[in-house]
Amino acid sequence: MTETLVNYEDTLAPYACKPSQSRGRLHPEPETPSRSCYQRDRDRVIHSSSFRRLKHKTQVFVYHEGDHFRTRLTHSLEVSQITRSACRAMHLNEDLGEAVALAHDLGHPPFGHVGEMILNDCMKDYQGFDHNAQALRILTRLERRYASFNGLNLTWETLEGLAKHNGPVVDAEIDYKKPPAELPFALRDYLPENDLMLHTYASAEAQLAALADDIAYSSHDLDDGLRAGLFELDELKKIPVVAQLIDEVQLTYPSAPQDILIHELVRRMINRMVADMMVESNRRIRELNPKSVDDIRNAGAPVIAFGRNMENAIKELKGFLFDRMYRHYLVNRMASKAKRVVADLFVLYNAEPECLPTEWNERAGEPGSEETARVVADFIAGMTDRFAFREHAKLFDLSRVSL
Repeated sequence: MTETLVNYEDTLAPYACKPSQSRGRLHPEPETPSRSCYQRDRDRVIHSSSFRRLKHKTQVFVYHEGDHFRTRLTHSLEVSQITRSACRAMHLNEDLGEAVALAHDLGHPPFGHVGEMILNDCMKDYQGFDHNAQALRILTRLERRYASFNGLNLTWETLEGLAKHNGPVVDAEIDYKKPPAELPFALRDYLPENDLMLHTYASAEAQLAALADDIAYSSHDLDDGLRAGLFELDELKKIPVVAQLIDEVQLTYPSAPQDILIHELVRRMINRMVADMMVESNRRIRELNPKSVDDIRNAGAPVIAFGRNMENAIKELKGFLFDRMYRHYLVNRMASKAKRVVADLFVLYNAEPECLPTEWNERAGEPGSEETARVVADFIAGMTDRFAFREHAKLFDLSRVSL
């Protein structure tokens, strides 16, 4: 490591992930003098084709419903920004946090959670589908950019963070060579090669990325919902924390136009949630007094968390968004189309894998087999919304001549 990278490690907390102490990559590679291993992980994610495709994957609104609504790409960038800033303030490794944040949604199929629900239903006889595990599968199997290995060959810490940023995946230590059947397929497929210690918590950096995800989508989905006219500003006053901020904004800027009031509300919400997270997390860290990242992993509880009042407020906000936005009839109409598109494509490709592009057809087995179903799921999961619509039109609109 260069002197610059060593000096950077001196600024980190004892329990932060340090590049010099990384468990390394599954396929050993020489280090570079100008970037740490976690910086290289981040850069590899950014340059991946899966990351680029997030541009046209649904957050809530499908791509053609407006140019200013969030997509999975802009959401991931916003999660990354919050993660990086908070990691820096807490003396955690911001490069690792950023790598996890940028990669956390790579496994989402087209059409958001509706697409995942339908794809999982299609795969119920073939070991199911899980978007968190699919992100790991993409980064270790499906991305093909290097001559020496499949995947991006990311560090153990980045893969660990993706696998369990929401907490331990199993209750007790397992034989990673024989993963239990209840684990998502992608985890069971990868674990025999690389034990990710699924029974422990992830690093503080990965935990922070998970909460940054909550902060970003709660505040920014609210922003999108207001700008789409699905609900009004005054309706949010049912939620005490949000009501307080609305009153603050309206009192401070009584003559400001509606779009400025919304922006002021959203930025204050983000600041309030980040500040609460940092206060509660620092309190937990002082109480635990960790000396290493392994103390974080074995703490028995998350060290990065919201205070109880903020946690309850975020639950209220999520409940409001669920009722007034995620189940709004305009969103439901698009979701209904999305269900049919994903289900139709899966049934056709699984029965007729010869209709898959050549490189995917070559990976498939017999029609209807588990091998073919997994290839089909991987292919569909990688689609953007518009590509899925286009493929469906090509295959099911019998009047179309050009394929």
